[in-house]
Amino acid sequence: MLDKVRDLHQEIEHYTINSPEQLEQFRMRFISRKGVITELFEGLKIVPQADRRAVGQELNGLKNFAQERFETFTQQIDEQRTAADSAPPVDLTLPTIPNLTGTQHPLSLVRQRIIQIFERIGFNVADGPEIESDWYNFGALNFPENHPARDMQDTFFVAKVENGAPADMLLRTHTSNVQIRLMERQKPPIRSIMPGRVYRNETISARAHCMFHQVEGIYIDRNVGFKDLKDTLYHFVKEMFEPGTQIRFRPSYFPFTEPSAEIDISCQICGGKGCNICKHSGWVEIAGSGMVDPQVIANCGIDPEEYTGFAFGMGIERITQLKYVVNDLRLYTENDVRFLQQFEGL
Repeated sequence: MLDKVRDLHQEIEHYTINSPEQLEQFRMRFISRKGVITELFEGLKIVPQADRRAVGQELNGLKNFAQERFETFTQQIDEQRTAADSAPPVDLTLPTIPNLTGTQHPLSLVRQRIIQIFERIGFNVADGPEIESDWYNFGALNFPENHPARDMQDTFFVAKVENGAPADMLLRTHTSNVQIRLMERQKPPIRSIMPGRVYRNETISARAHCMFHQVEGIYIDRNVGFKDLKDTLYHFVKEMFEPGTQIRFRPSYFPFTEPSAEIDISCQICGGKGCNICKHSGWVEIAGSGMVDPQVIANCGIDPEEYTGFAFGMGIERITQLKYVVNDLRLYTENDVRFLQQFEGL
């Protein structure tokens, strides 16, 4: 018993405490009712009667020593807390640390702006699959079987070719597939735009990319005419670009519209004077458009004798290029922070 008392005395003497947690551990081991000193007192009854007095005195001395050490440690911890509390207070008059937030991608900014413009004149937003069937991407839109767009050199096909049969599933080459799906499941009037990512098998360069973004729109109702198409796109150009921007329609051809027209605006880079972007013509093409071919309307189960409509499509990259003077399409996908930090909001 005396050996245990002496061992505990040495342990307490060499005990060090640097935190309130360690102080609590010391108390639980030596001071508490379930501590080792209390256990020794309970074992005093098995000590021979002749030795019990001497052992009891040693235990009382150990208990007092442990209590003194605990009080000393407690004082040390209190002094440490006082020193920490007396540290200089925070100066609330100092300027705050700026909250460095990220910036929006230029394509996202322009996409949001396009949606905002068309929503204000009654268009809603529709979406559809990026992996599409040949019917929704080509067939329902009057693309003939031998059209160049169906070639593997222009389209990414994703289904395996079996027994020489052409692949039926592909990555959509435009968001017109959403127009077809919308006309199949919704009765006129239909007035929607379809922003989304599209894919074409092209070599990546400053002027072209295999992945880009489009916004297409469609309006189907009774008595929709070409003037409605012109008024809609005139409104879009005036809202999207600088005041004084000129717009013109050029006759064109698309399998799914008749008549068809391409839309040009005066070059935003040179102000119409002529530059490399507009090929020194002063005009830049921004979209294709036209009256929806009656056969396309019929393909979707809508009566072309009762309903007519117009459709248009534009590349978000091209609109962004003109709005922010971006001369290389690859900048949109390279994630160069120096480029992205230039765009903060609409």
